[in-house]
Amino acid sequence: MNTTDDFVLQLLVDKGVINDSASNDIRSKLKDFVADSGKSHTQTKLEELIDALGTSPMQVSKLLADEFGMDVVDLSEVRASNEALEVLSHDLASKYKVFPLEVDETEIQIAVCDPLDIDSIDTISHVLKRSIICRVAPESAILNSIHQYYDSAQIGASEVDDIFSDMQVNDSEALILPNGGDEDTSEEEAPIIRFVHMVISEALKRRASDIHMEPLEKRFRIRYRIDGVLHEVENPPKRLQPSIVSRIKLMSDVSIAEKRVPQDGRINITVGAKAIDLRVSTLPTAFGESIVMRILDKEGLNLGLPQLGFFSDDQATFERIIAMPDGIFLVTGPTGSGKSTTLYSALNHINHPDRKIITVEDPVEYEMVGINQVQVRRDIGMTFSAALRSMLRQAPNIIMVGEIRDRETAEIAVNASLTGHMVFSTLHTNDAPSAVSRLIDIGIKPFLVSASLRAVLAQRLVRRICPACKVPHEPDEKLLKSLGVRPDQVNDANFMQGNGCAKCNSTGFRGRVGIFEMFTMSEELQQMVYEEASLVSIRNKSREMGMRTMREDGTRKILAGVTTCEEVLHATVSDPL
Repeated sequence: MNTTDDFVLQLLVDKGVINDSASNDIRSKLKDFVADSGKSHTQTKLEELIDALGTSPMQVSKLLADEFGMDVVDLSEVRASNEALEVLSHDLASKYKVFPLEVDETEIQIAVCDPLDIDSIDTISHVLKRSIICRVAPESAILNSIHQYYDSAQIGASEVDDIFSDMQVNDSEALILPNGGDEDTSEEEAPIIRFVHMVISEALKRRASDIHMEPLEKRFRIRYRIDGVLHEVENPPKRLQPSIVSRIKLMSDVSIAEKRVPQDGRINITVGAKAIDLRVSTLPTAFGESIVMRILDKEGLNLGLPQLGFFSDDQATFERIIAMPDGIFLVTGPTGSGKSTTLYSALNHINHPDRKIITVEDPVEYEMVGINQVQVRRDIGMTFSAALRSMLRQAPNIIMVGEIRDRETAEIAVNASLTGHMVFSTLHTNDAPSAVSRLIDIGIKPFLVSASLRAVLAQRLVRRICPACKVPHEPDEKLLKSLGVRPDQVNDANFMQGNGCAKCNSTGFRGRVGIFEMFTMSEELQQMVYEEASLVSIRNKSREMGMRTMREDGTRKILAGVTTCEEVLHATVSDPL
């Protein structure tokens, strides 16, 4: 036991948060932990023991902040400035378990977990030659922030140094040429080529969904999107930006000479026995071309419906709808909400030899065996509507349209559904019932919408708690109240959170799962759409008939220990009363 432990436990007893018996029990467990592990414990262990009693680490931080006249900070809601991260090094942050927030020429604001550790604060002040303003945060939150902002950026740093350590400026310029540059240098040995391969390999290793390469004024930033969150990694020298961009454009078979307009390309690679496609998009910006590589892993298509996030009742409804002989089934949500994965999984589920399936996409994201896929090419007149007209002459059973964007495409899709075809497509709306009004706004007559629409699935993605480090957890009552969780639901709940481990990069989350809102048409709803009832009336009627909103579905996944309150609150809006 150290001084801080004694102080914290005594403070909790004095404030009536825990009793003497609980305090003594924690002291005993800390001693046992030290004896078993053979090393001193961290404050994180104390936080775990206190959390097990129903007191969150943030509550303890608030008590400490009040006691010392400081402010408390929720690190999940703030972003450190780049200047502060540069001033306070990774070594100092890790050694003293502090995290920088803001900085100017005379002072720096940092988050600390131990306000009693005056020596560490004085040391930081002396090293940085700035006065320190302390705010209190839990140690676990500080360690997570250090990992997110510092450790991620360290990944690959030594490899980058090795690649570029002996590289001259003129070496990189030669690689801009399509033929690979200097004939004396083999492709495998070229530093730029090795660096690009390293960036892609690291992204695959870390399960990233996107690689973002962004030209800023003084640096060339590289970030990975992992489970929906962007993480910055080691940046290459700014002077190598043109060479790296040219190499990627060469790999994706787009024009290296054209830098004034956006371009789209594709890279096909094989990792072990796994085929990976990278969809490449370039965009001219003020400081050069920005590149986003979207990683398309075909294994995602083989996900079963439960792995997408469906509970058994929703799955039964989903399977019934996609097996219908005709009509329109829409999946709605913003960009990056998993619409394409859901539709591809649905096609994979119903892809049998006795059915002919044709898709028209822009672009074709995944190549699927047994399915005829058509690529939109506007430059030669192959638009969604033109492709759809031709597709109907191919006598398909099932049609998938990548997205309904305009009246012409919507009309052809509706007519196809009314002539005996099942049509799958996506639409951009905030919730499922809004798809009805969106189709009418596009120009589809209400009686055609009521006759053709079978169901709409709205969805969002939330991070899944890491199964390797999940532990029981008691959420804050305010969060439960904001989600509308009833007391009787709490009694049977299985609340969980991730402590952070090597498998999830200390984030507590691994992978994502969908939360859904299934709007199915009934005779009553068809009549309301035909009579042009208001969207509010249609939504209320569908709720009465059993439709769960995305927030309600997310709450079910919280109660089942799949995700957390914060994730669902972040991804959904409150349900109207």
